[in-house]
Amino acid sequence: MASSSSSSTSTFDYDLIVIGGGSGGIACAKRAATLHSSSTHHPLKVLLIERNPHRLGGTCVNVGCVPKKVMWCAAHIADILRHDAHQYGFEIDGMKKTEKVTLNFAKLKKARDDYVARLNTIYANGLQSAGIECVYGTASFVDAHTIQVVEEVTMSTAGTDATKLYSADKIVIATGGRPHFPPGIGISEHCISSDGFFELLEELPSVAVIVGAGYIAVELAGVLNSLGSEVHLVVRKEKALREFDPMVSNGLDMEMIKAGIIIHRHTNGVAKVELDQYDGKKKNVTLHNGEVIYGAEIVLMAAGRVPNTEQLCSGGSGNNNNTNDDDDDNGGDCADCQWTPNTEKLHLECCGVAVTSNKYIRVDEYQNTNVSNIFALGDVCGQVELTPMAIAAGRRLADRLFSNKVENQFMKASYELVPTVVFSHPTIGTCGLTEPQAIQKYGIDNIKIYTSTFTNLHYGIFDMKPEDKPKTLMKIVCAGIDEKVLGIHVLGMGADEMMQGFGVAMKMGATKADLDSCVAIHPTAAEELVTMGTWGTSPQSTGAKVSPLGGAAPGEPRLSN
Repeated sequence: MASSSSSSTSTFDYDLIVIGGGSGGIACAKRAATLHSSSTHHPLKVLLIERNPHRLGGTCVNVGCVPKKVMWCAAHIADILRHDAHQYGFEIDGMKKTEKVTLNFAKLKKARDDYVARLNTIYANGLQSAGIECVYGTASFVDAHTIQVVEEVTMSTAGTDATKLYSADKIVIATGGRPHFPPGIGISEHCISSDGFFELLEELPSVAVIVGAGYIAVELAGVLNSLGSEVHLVVRKEKALREFDPMVSNGLDMEMIKAGIIIHRHTNGVAKVELDQYDGKKKNVTLHNGEVIYGAEIVLMAAGRVPNTEQLCSGGSGNNNNTNDDDDDNGGDCADCQWTPNTEKLHLECCGVAVTSNKYIRVDEYQNTNVSNIFALGDVCGQVELTPMAIAAGRRLADRLFSNKVENQFMKASYELVPTVVFSHPTIGTCGLTEPQAIQKYGIDNIKIYTSTFTNLHYGIFDMKPEDKPKTLMKIVCAGIDEKVLGIHVLGMGADEMMQGFGVAMKMGATKADLDSCVAIHPTAAEELVTMGTWGTSPQSTGAKVSPLGGAAPGEPRLSN
């Protein structure tokens, strides 16, 4: 057993053990480390267990949000240089509109990876400064209070017993999830996951096939397309992001087609991936509907994620990837998973923690499992699988468990009205109910819809027909006589940055009148959300202002859906 100190309980080595060094686990551990034991009044003794010492921060930092946003920024710059710069009079070495900008992919990758490595160091230093002990290795339950860790063998520890036991009064499971490969001939041998995209991809592929219909698939398809690859997006049904509001999912579908992404629809997934018999390196992808895509340099599977619960039984196996990523299942092709779990490894029978049929840990609204001293949060629970959500859940759980303040006894994270963004090209920002969801919940007679379609001022001077210029789409979903705002959905330039503030307004119960009462910031695209017309009073009606206000370029039409 690890040694105890006066700040620990008399029975256990630690007050708290957190399994998983991703966003949620670190947030929980760091918040707990700022609190004090109610019995000893000493700072809590906290242990964090992470499988990989080079992956602190989980998926978000290492193979998710952060490197993805870096790549999105690079792709956005490429779009500006290739499509927009000449419209503003810029010339780069005589570059014409149709010529490509050269990308040094190796330089971009190194800069991105160096940045991620710096973040890993920052996380490690932050944990040390907070007084949190860190152990690197694979964790498994022995019983409800005891964790076995098979520590990573290094040169300094070679020849020593790498297996150790640690105990705690309370244990938090935050092991996240990992990419899943659906069944199919050659898929596991010849495909990469979103993790592999960041870890293995050394050069820009000339032809890329991306399989999936959620966040990850759409975002990486847009990145590769903007950087210069020929991109094939394979979806099982009619389109990507099917769970998003139809206005934004349909709008993005059209924009992807205009950008040159080739979308393969109603495929029912991939049946076979095999090496080209003549080239020997490129892959040919056969879809279940009979289509064949030839000559792919990479085939990226973004068709679902699964929770990291395998290793949590003593003697179990599996990877503790500690993921907290906004994954493909959220709004994507959940049915792509087709996952048959190994129940012998995934039942957590050693400590009695219950799991769902898909092997996510079953928790209530307070992150409680069915075992009184064991809690779980983040992607391993299969709730809102977003990094900020895991962070919020981790902090609130620590406050509830260890804070002596009465008001924190019922502290919990709210999983409602969570704003989120898809870093597609163009971006999507959304918060709250979609129009179909609102109608289903409140009835069509109680719903009022406001929409607006306009051209962002950025494109106002472009030398092209107004109807050919990229459009921004906005929708406000309201309910009841007071027109409480249930949902806001935006597709277009700047959607990623404008949604945060409107998320705050919705959490505070904003009505359409509240939005209307706000003085607009001009000229911006966001002002359209506070200047939409008030006419169209019938249920499910559409109001759209036909004026040159907001982010629209003067003289550009605003179109109602």
